[in-house]
Amino acid sequence: MLPAFGWQTVLTQWEFAPVVTVAVAVAAALYVWGAVRVGRRHPARPWPGWRTAMFMGGLAVVVIATQSGIGAYDGVLEWDHMIQHLMLLMVAPPLLVTGQPVTLLLHASRNPLHTWTKRVMRSKTVAALTWPPVGLIAYVVMVTVTHLTSLADLTITNQSAHNAEHVLFLVVGYLFFLPLLGREPIRWRVSYPVRFVILALAMPVDTFTGLVLGYASTGLRAAGPRPPGSPSPVEDLHWAGAVMWIGGDAIMIALMMIVVLMWSRDDRVGALHGGWLERVRSTSFEDRLRATAGPGAATERVVASRGSMDDDDHLDAYNEYLARLHGGGPGGSG
Repeated sequence: MLPAFGWQTVLTQWEFAPVVTVAVAVAAALYVWGAVRVGRRHPARPWPGWRTAMFMGGLAVVVIATQSGIGAYDGVLEWDHMIQHLMLLMVAPPLLVTGQPVTLLLHASRNPLHTWTKRVMRSKTVAALTWPPVGLIAYVVMVTVTHLTSLADLTITNQSAHNAEHVLFLVVGYLFFLPLLGREPIRWRVSYPVRFVILALAMPVDTFTGLVLGYASTGLRAAGPRPPGSPSPVEDLHWAGAVMWIGGDAIMIALMMIVVLMWSRDDRVGALHGGWLERVRSTSFEDRLRATAGPGAATERVVASRGSMDDDDHLDAYNEYLARLHGGGPGGSG
């Protein structure tokens, strides 16, 4: 039997999960390798340290949720189980998304990995999985099905189902928050008002689930003996409902405020960098590129790359255009 739950036990009752530990260690090592490689290749533009901190913070949340006292009590206390769910669904994924691991991979890798990654990110499968309505539906289904159906009992008493649930929470959370908080090279560019609305539409799901659990008349089974001083099974479930309702809504409101801050920051940056004037300059360059290089697959690929995967093709074409103007390339006047 576990001792009475408290903050001290959260810090001392650790459970080693080899699969989680190895997966987190590998992800952290690969990310650091990519950041160091980008710093060496582009000393003037190193990978932002704050993005590395965000990604590592997301990995740390996964470790705490699954291996600290929170993970140790998740099979015997439903309200602790709910805290774990919020950490894996609503805290860790936004941090991982903000770390931009795919963008880091594109900057750090070379062919054939670089080309393969771009091809995957441009695929129809990734486009379908990252479409915001798909993420919203997956989020709604995940929250309701895992808490309001018989799966809630199964995931507590069956360790394999419990582990699979953890993975699904991370995957669904990542796909849901990716187009809303991330800047990865995916197909969808969602406007800030739409991002705000999608988060607002997801919030009532947490509220509804919390209220249903808060008025439940029977509790869930536990995977083992309940610790001393624990609430009754019904009261435990009511506490879990309160965690989902209050905690889930609080996290969602915080994320909505982050979207508002991102919106205001992008507006300020756009004003500082000329906004419409920069778009006119870019369009003018593309028109001149077509005129000097002529129509062709290479030209259209450069034009299509603007604002897409990366700006390497665009920059190479611009340098080539300048060389032509100074007589250093084909078509130059000398």
